[in-house]
Amino acid sequence: MQKIQTQGVHHITLLGADRQTSIDFWEGLLGMPFVFEQPNLDDENQSHLYFDPGDGRLITIFTREDRKADPEPAPQTMGSVHHLALAVSQATFRQVVERLDERGITHSGPKDRGFMDSIYFRDPLGLLVELASYRFVPPEGISMGEVMLEAHKIRVERGDYNIGEVHLADAIEALTKRTRRSLSQDREPKNPYRGKSE
Repeated sequence: MQKIQTQGVHHITLLGADRQTSIDFWEGLLGMPFVFEQPNLDDENQSHLYFDPGDGRLITIFTREDRKADPEPAPQTMGSVHHLALAVSQATFRQVVERLDERGITHSGPKDRGFMDSIYFRDPLGLLVELASYRFVPPEGISMGEVMLEAHKIRVERGDYNIGEVHLADAIEALTKRTRRSLSQDREPKNPYRGKSE
């Protein structure tokens, strides 16, 4: 028996409110270009809106004109979506509180996650949305997942509770050493200033 090997998220489809509320949230607040629309091919009473979140994938929204915004938290029962996390740059992350406050949107405030920064708020239908910003850039040709895996191994080996910036820095150093060749025989850390006069 072989696995059915996935190669990434193709798209995510969410139930939205009416068409304009959905456009105002996904494009008007979160800046995702509205790129495509057609009827929901399984339910002619709904429209199917497509938005580009910025990574080459799509987020799609089923809308109905009789569904209105309802800020009550969406149910979080077994099998439900807990939250949707969207990537933002550190520059954008530093502006999120001000931009949510300008619109009167209740939010969690910034949360320190060790390897990233997060902030949470709800969409017009109560879905919990996270804006997340990594605190690191992986070396060229290495995925975020590979850095996280290496940082996890370092964290566990050291007996630390959660991944922090030191684990990320050490993971990036280790991955660079393993994936980049060098003429040097000894690639251990050095102090080039040792023995120099001040």
